[in-house]
Amino acid sequence: MSDPKPPLDGSLQAELLSNALPYMQAYGGKSVVIKYGGHAMGDKKLGQAFARDVALLHQSGVEPIVVHGGGPQIGAMLEKLGIVSEFRDGMRVTDKATVDVVEMVLAGSINKGIVADFNAQGARAIGLCGKDGNMVRVAKMRRTKRDPNSNIEAIVDLGFVGEPEHVDVSVLHMVADAGLIPVVAPVAFGEDGQTYNVNADTFAGAVAGALDADRLLFLTDVPGVLDKQGELLPQLTVAEARSLIADGTISGGMIPKVETCIEALDKGVGAVVIVNGRAPHAVLLELFTDVGAGTMIVPNDFARDLGPDFKGPKA
Repeated sequence: MSDPKPPLDGSLQAELLSNALPYMQAYGGKSVVIKYGGHAMGDKKLGQAFARDVALLHQSGVEPIVVHGGGPQIGAMLEKLGIVSEFRDGMRVTDKATVDVVEMVLAGSINKGIVADFNAQGARAIGLCGKDGNMVRVAKMRRTKRDPNSNIEAIVDLGFVGEPEHVDVSVLHMVADAGLIPVVAPVAFGEDGQTYNVNADTFAGAVAGALDADRLLFLTDVPGVLDKQGELLPQLTVAEARSLIADGTISGGMIPKVETCIEALDKGVGAVVIVNGRAPHAVLLELFTDVGAGTMIVPNDFARDLGPDFKGPKA
């Protein structure tokens, strides 16, 4: 067993807090939406550390809104219940039996577990989903697939999978005014009154855009956007991100994540950061230091307030 780490010198602790002060002041009263990914929240100790960090954000005056995923947990529950998933064009079909499990896992066990972690750290959190107060209304997602032989497009029906169509943030404002941290599961009603599962990244981007949030953080299990040599790119403009998608540097599952970042910026979010959620204190490193903890994607006209090293909100 390794020896425990020695405690930080008191003067060093004070210096660290002092250096964080400009960032705390810049984010005071500002909305920060954090998408907490299914893989990033797979470790109990990391989950407790995340809750502690978000509690500190809230205590410092930031208004955090946590949107969580849960894909691995949903998959495990479906397997446990013997529900076999169908995939079309590489995407899971969410039938009625599956969406019931999705709601049970996301809005139930996962949501309340995160709330419990926050409350254990002295924060006051409340669990919600897109249904509460009609916060998020969705339209049924429709994807098309082109037949390479006939060149005819066909609709791919994914069942009860939705895309945000309207976001009412009044509930979130009421929760924030009450001194609570909202923890939101990406399940919502459609116009047909049915329950729909929503991709958590897309859901978080829609909420952040409706809030005009200063930051949207995507906590995931990768360091961020990497260049062709595998090195982390700490910051990209929208134009640079699109160029990297076009030349193949950004590929695979990172493409839809970056596209969601760009959509959120188009809706008015100040900046979006893809963060390694498994790195200790990643949220605090990103928001309260000039080191950062991932890749920040910014509008093409992005300007910093406090000099070239400051990563705080725009004026």
